[in-house]
Amino acid sequence: MEKETWRFIDTGNRSPSFNMALDEALLEWHSEGKIPPVIRFYGWNPPTLSVGYFQKVEKEIDMEAVKRHGLGFVRRPTGGRGVLHEHELTYSVIVSEEHPEMPKTVTEAYRVISEGILKGFHHLGLDAYFAVPKTAEQREALKSPRSAVCFDAPSWYELVVEGRKVAGSAQTRQKGVILQHGSILLDLDEDKLFSLFKYPNERVKERMKKSFKDKAVAINAISPRRITLEEAKEAFYNGFAEGLNIDLVPYQLSEEELEYVNKLAHERYENDEWNFKR
Repeated sequence: MEKETWRFIDTGNRSPSFNMALDEALLEWHSEGKIPPVIRFYGWNPPTLSVGYFQKVEKEIDMEAVKRHGLGFVRRPTGGRGVLHEHELTYSVIVSEEHPEMPKTVTEAYRVISEGILKGFHHLGLDAYFAVPKTAEQREALKSPRSAVCFDAPSWYELVVEGRKVAGSAQTRQKGVILQHGSILLDLDEDKLFSLFKYPNERVKERMKKSFKDKAVAINAISPRRITLEEAKEAFYNGFAEGLNIDLVPYQLSEEELEYVNKLAHERYENDEWNFKR
């Protein structure tokens, strides 16, 4: 069977506003039929705290701590909770809801797309697998996560190694297109992460932190050898190609496309009304 060709874009480390604007622009261009499906890799400069579309910043985020650590800040167009983007590979997948390989439900589409990430972990020699909540109680818990921290909450078809979450993803569907993006953690500064959120008191914070360590882990905390960002990129590039059964063709944005993305970044993702509006 002939493989479908998708675009591959590696934008390297970019600003928080540019990163979110490009994901949105790719979704838009794909919905208009201007581009085929896309896999994108990126990083963050400066390291950034992103929050989910529905999160209440004032209630959940300590913005003084965000500034103190010199972090960027942006609201994502996708749901989910707060993510510290620092020592990680960030990916996004843009594909039509009508794509013949894409299931109609969010959960099942998430599993199909995440097959690429699963294969990437295998290329790194890690025994990753999908965890599916088995009991009604576990399924119910997914509907009302208690923490504002993304990696603290399991979800359907979560990717885990040794029982702990190794990648966090979020999805939105707009204009007939699926945008799924997420973080693949290479290393994690837990103290920094937990200093960015508000808690009723110190005791609750410490309890959350301890619970987090049992639920989430970075690649280099479990890999027998140190994995570099370049190695991770190669592994997940091959993982997506294999997991989705596609050929990836590198693509550079045109000047016109870059101009559009920068305009969107400035107007929406650098706008306080967007970032703090909830």
